[in-house]
Amino acid sequence: MMEDFRRTYLRLCKDGGVEPQESVVVQLQEIRTAHSSTLDLSGQSLSADTCTALARALQQDTVFTELLLSDCMLSEESAKILLTGLFDNTTVKVLDLKGNNLRSEGAEVLGKLLACNNTLRRLVLEWNALGVWEEAFSLFCDGLASNITLTALDLRNNQINHQGASQLALALRRSSALQELDLRWNNIGLLGGRALLEALQKNKSIIQLKMAGNNIPSDILKALEQTTGHNTERQSTLRESHSKTQVLSKEIQSLKQEKGRQFLSLMETIAKQKEEIGQTNRSTSVQIGQLQEALTERKTAINSLTAKLQMTEAALALAEQKKQSMGELLSRVKAEKEEQREQQSRLRKKEDEESTLREGKLHKEIQDLMERNVQLRNKVEEMERRCKSQQQQIFELKQELTNSTAELKMRLTQAEDRLEAEKRRSKQVLEDVESLHQKEIEHINRHLEESERALQERIFKLEGQRIQLEEELSKTKAASVTEKTQAVEELGRTIAQIRQEEQERVTSLEEKLRSVRSSMQEMQLRSSQQKQTVSDLQAKNGQQSIEMDGLRRRIDELQQELSGKDQEKVAEVSRVRVELQEQIGVLQAERTAQGGLKAKISALEREIKVMSSNHREVLLDKESEKSSLLEKLRLKEAEIQRMREDEAHRASCLQSAILAYTQGSPLGHYSSPNK
Repeated sequence: MMEDFRRTYLRLCKDGGVEPQESVVVQLQEIRTAHSSTLDLSGQSLSADTCTALARALQQDTVFTELLLSDCMLSEESAKILLTGLFDNTTVKVLDLKGNNLRSEGAEVLGKLLACNNTLRRLVLEWNALGVWEEAFSLFCDGLASNITLTALDLRNNQINHQGASQLALALRRSSALQELDLRWNNIGLLGGRALLEALQKNKSIIQLKMAGNNIPSDILKALEQTTGHNTERQSTLRESHSKTQVLSKEIQSLKQEKGRQFLSLMETIAKQKEEIGQTNRSTSVQIGQLQEALTERKTAINSLTAKLQMTEAALALAEQKKQSMGELLSRVKAEKEEQREQQSRLRKKEDEESTLREGKLHKEIQDLMERNVQLRNKVEEMERRCKSQQQQIFELKQELTNSTAELKMRLTQAEDRLEAEKRRSKQVLEDVESLHQKEIEHINRHLEESERALQERIFKLEGQRIQLEEELSKTKAASVTEKTQAVEELGRTIAQIRQEEQERVTSLEEKLRSVRSSMQEMQLRSSQQKQTVSDLQAKNGQQSIEMDGLRRRIDELQQELSGKDQEKVAEVSRVRVELQEQIGVLQAERTAQGGLKAKISALEREIKVMSSNHREVLLDKESEKSSLLEKLRLKEAEIQRMREDEAHRASCLQSAILAYTQGSPLGHYSSPNK
């Protein structure tokens, strides 16, 4: 076949007036010597004429199963010619077109190839530009959707954007054969990732999907990995169920074969019994014929004796001797009949014992079959128990999810209420501080002497307030830390991602608390400076007013920081809600997948029930056949018994007739005068 392909290539080049390319001829020579099934032309620049010759040669069925054309610098026309040559090919299973810069026409021809070719299993299109032309890529996706044999597709570095990903997602919804898809280093983005995720939730065949380098968020990538994992688990369960059904079908076939063998053995035993009955009938008929012949002979002898008795008295003596001999013969015949009866009774006993043994064997086999049926029923019950346990686990998980979502909502509302209360308290404290500072400034302007005492009292009050504020901050910090730790623990049980985000949030809040502490330290330093400058208040009223303005600015900054914290909290809460909704959607998808698995398990259970019912019907048929055969045996035995009784009756009638004939013969008349 290799030599034929090389010859056809050379012949086509000669017919087309084209010189064959030396690299292609060398490669074909190497393949012919190595007896390989791979046509590797990677890295060789192929002209259009060479591609036409190769396409015509590939239109016929060859021994090549792999065609490697990576980095061949194919033009649009050359690629179109080569791919059209593969439309009717039924041997090539792997096609590698890496790094050929395929564009719109190449994408269209690839779509037509996938639509009409039913032998390709793997297609490599790395380092091309199929995603740039949307219409051509949509035609390629249509061909991919209609293909039923392709299992692996490599689309790395093809400049596929979110629109191309949406077209590919539509194709994946209709495809049922593709198992491996490589989309690394494209530009799919968030929208394309969501479209692919929606498509994979309906596609159950893809088990390997590579999406690195596409600017897709991590949560969508994780969701895609989860869907592919569900597909792998689904296929493994399908394989297990298929293997189990095969094992059950094999067991049922073995049971049917055993039943057929048992039926054949029963038929053989019945045929043997029929043959034995025929032999006994033939022997009895032969014995009856012999008796009848003996009787006829005896009748002729008696007639001759009566004639001779009339002639002479010597004939009487001879007749008496013959009579004695006849009596001896009769006794011998009776003895022989008794021996035959005993033999027949022994044969009957043996046949009865053999029939009892056979019946015992049949009973044992029936018991074994019943035990196997019980084992199969136990297996079915175990499968039902497992299904029930899985349903119970799913129900418990749903309850835990609902409880966790409710607790999270409650805690979010509590946290929002506490934040609002803290805002109110901070505003009140700031208003009190502002009023106190205004009163202090007015009091200093009015009475310089009393200002020193008032300032000292105010300093004490400020220190008390600072202590209260520090206590309140520590309490709020402890409460917030405890609440955050509880939220982190609860969210860590459900999702690892939320745990990381909560940790980052805690760190950010700790940094903010540190900034607040630093501001409090600055306030303390300022209060100490105020203590030092109490003696110089008269000369530094302007400086105090400037410091009060700075404090007001700081309060405004703190208020802005508090508002920013509130906005961050709201954004975080909304983001957590969105993530929870996405997780709920994923769980619902898992639930639908589990519902499909439950439906398949119920279908398998129904098949097992149908198989068990068929098996029971077969057993009932076998039992009815057995009962009918036993009834036939009983009827045959009754017929044999009746025939034996008829034979005994006939023998007794013959004996009585012989005795009556001998008693009514003229020998009795001659015997009386002798006496």
